Amino acid sequence: MAGNIMLEVVTPDKSVVSEEAQIVVAPGEYGEFGVLIGHTSFLTTLKTGMLRYKDKGGSERAVFVSGGFAEVLPNKVTVLAESADRRRDIDVERARAAMKRAEQRIAEARTKEDIDARRAEAALQRAIARMKISERRAA
Repeated sequence: MAGNIMLEVVTPDKSVVSEEAQIVVAPGEYGEFGVLIGHTSFLTTLKTGMLRYKDKGGSERAVFVSGGFAEVLPNKVTVLAESADRRRDIDVERARAAMKRAEQRIAEARTKEDIDARRAEAALQRAIARMKISERRAA
């Protein structure tokens, strides 16, 4: 089926993406999923990772998403994420610093009971995802 699907990626603070896409690939909680125009409707939770899409010109774009939900309709994909950043907006130095802090907290959690290891692990996963996305070809 030919045509583009509308992609909206929003957070509580901002609209990150609002454009037509040829295809959208997102990190679902139970695995990555792809959407083309005319897809069956569904709602799913998202995990931290990379949302990829091809814009209407065919260029691949990447967006970091951290948690949230995706609603897929035959002509639109709406992502409501806890946080999201386009690849070009990722602050690499900030992500590196966050990764280092999370790794330190995880190491300390092995010796102390007062550190929230799950929270540190989630921060580490967000930092790693941002770093991976920022290392891909610029878009």
